[in-house]
Amino acid sequence: MKHVTIIGTVTAKPETREELHALLSAQVEPTRKEDGCINYDFHVDADDPCVFVFYENWRSQEDLDAHLRMPHLEPLFSQIDRLLACPVSIRCIAMLSEIE
Repeated sequence: MKHVTIIGTVTAKPETREELHALLSAQVEPTRKEDGCINYDFHVDADDPCVFVFYENWRSQEDLDAHLRMPHLEPLFSQIDRLLACPVSIRCIAMLSEIE
């Protein structure tokens, strides 16, 4: 089974940056505990504090799909349009090295 790697970029409106940061930060711990999560890492752009980036590895596409249906994401998903400056960008990438 091939794992799935994604890079998600989320850009806050300047006036909602702190609120979005709190909502995104709250997703890290429960997501890392999900079945199929290999790693889930949360970053902020070094040049733009409104740009947040997630680097994620999942055991399978099914595990990623299950993640997106988790109830702990609802507080974020229910407010996403109000909080974001632009749509979420999700890049699916293929890892060439092995996960250790």
